[in-house]
Amino acid sequence: MKKPRLRLGFLASNNGSGMRAILAAIAAGDLDAEARLAVSNRRDAPALALAVNHRVPTRYIPTKPDPAAADAALTAALRDAGVELVVLSGYLRKLGPLALRAYAGRVLNVHPALLPKFGGPGMYGRRVHEAVAAAGDRVSGATVHVVDEEYDHGPAVAAIEVPLAPGDDAATIEAKVMAAEPGLLVDVLRRISQGTLVLPETPSPISDNLP
Repeated sequence: MKKPRLRLGFLASNNGSGMRAILAAIAAGDLDAEARLAVSNRRDAPALALAVNHRVPTRYIPTKPDPAAADAALTAALRDAGVELVVLSGYLRKLGPLALRAYAGRVLNVHPALLPKFGGPGMYGRRVHEAVAAAGDRVSGATVHVVDEEYDHGPAVAAIEVPLAPGDDAATIEAKVMAAEPGLLVDVLRRISQGTLVLPETPSPISDNLP
């Protein structure tokens, strides 16, 4: 019996470039998956327009001023859409305990460096590449990891190295890494859909206030 295709949900704060690559792979028949929902914490995020263009349902769920209510709304939206695997595509907010518990071990993020280097609070976007340039590293890359309650902390499932040239500045490093990220993310999802990659289990966050 053919393995059911992945039912994906996306969280994005800006352009959703990873989501764009995944939707293109689905449309081309290169990835056996279905996009069930795209959510953003910004009403004007280009990622929502991208999703609409691909006929993917969208939700705007602001995380301020009530993060707990946003956590509950996000968890319910993902469940109602039948999402089984969540992909963060430039989502610049930490997930709350309800979503993390409901989707423990089933939330993926791609970080624009070779974790555990250049990860953690505040390390996102151009800041990561500025740190790599300042360190003088000759290799950078991208890492797909499972999301938990700490920034860039969950177990890595795949990575790709990107060679750097002497004198590469942050903008050049960013361009090189961004070119490598989409293929890595699509390959990880393809392997999951084919059953050749099993995501590592992660503990659910524990709280006496959770139902």
